[in-house]
Amino acid sequence: MTGLRARTRDVVRAQLAAVAIELFAEHGYDATTVDDIAAAAGVSKRSFFRYFPAKDDVVFHGVDELADQMAAEIGTAEGDDWDVLREVMTRWQEQVFASGQTLELVESSPSLRARMVDKRDELRRKVSEALRKRAGSDLDEFTADLLTCAAGAVLDAAAQEWLRVGGDRADLIRHGFEELAPGGRRLLA
Repeated sequence: MTGLRARTRDVVRAQLAAVAIELFAEHGYDATTVDDIAAAAGVSKRSFFRYFPAKDDVVFHGVDELADQMAAEIGTAEGDDWDVLREVMTRWQEQVFASGQTLELVESSPSLRARMVDKRDELRRKVSEALRKRAGSDLDEFTADLLTCAAGAVLDAAAQEWLRVGGDRADLIRHGFEELAPGGRRLLA
């Protein structure tokens, strides 16, 4: 029964998030209240808060779980650290990048941008730690952090380029990793 309950909870959370994103896009983040979201989703305000502690949590639905899953994959992957980062981040790009609508929403709100920075920092911390703990790794904390920040810069630049001109996000990420590869490899030498 717990499995079904958890799946039902996940479905409701995803539905609330989708309704909220639509309302934010239509009316703006600041102008949309939790009451508005709850009414549009057909739940009470109290029910909303059972699924999300705060309004901004709905925008970042699933980000913490994604960070844990990416770090776990990085921690068990084989190969050169830079190649592992490139492969994992390219493979996960659909989940890492929010929709264009959500990215534009985050960019339009100082409070959401600040929250995104916090979430991105937490992801980078987990990825850096996973790199250091990989079997056979001799990376020191600084080098792991440097590699992780460089990989994060690739994701950030790819997201901005994708919003600006479109294109294939995975190709943008691969291109970014190729451009930074000489520096990344120098760190590992």
